Amino acid sequence: MKNYETVSEAVNDLSKRGYTHDFNLGEDCLVCGQTLSLSPEEFEIDEVYRFEGMTDPGDEMIVYAIASKKGTEKGVLVNGYGLYQDGESSVIMNKLRIGEGKMK
Repeated sequence: MKNYETVSEAVNDLSKRGYTHDFNLGEDCLVCGQTLSLSPEEFEIDEVYRFEGMTDPGDEMIVYAIASKKGTEKGVLVNGYGLYQDGESSVIMNKLRIGEGKMK
């Protein structure tokens, strides 16, 4: 695993390595655009990178490298710390927390 200085550096490198989808948190799944959604059972978290804000705690972010279990879809989810109360499914959030065990 690599060490990245910035979120954009991580996202750019992951994209070069095939993580090309831009995932967002849905109510009970990860979504990418209008056509792709993955339930917690359909994806794995391959890598996790945490970035701390130099002066502003609001700049703290986590980058997840995510792949479908079928291996056909790979992408990135960028999320801020402490945003787990936004109403997303607790199943999704628990899976992301478990993935944080892979944090670099």
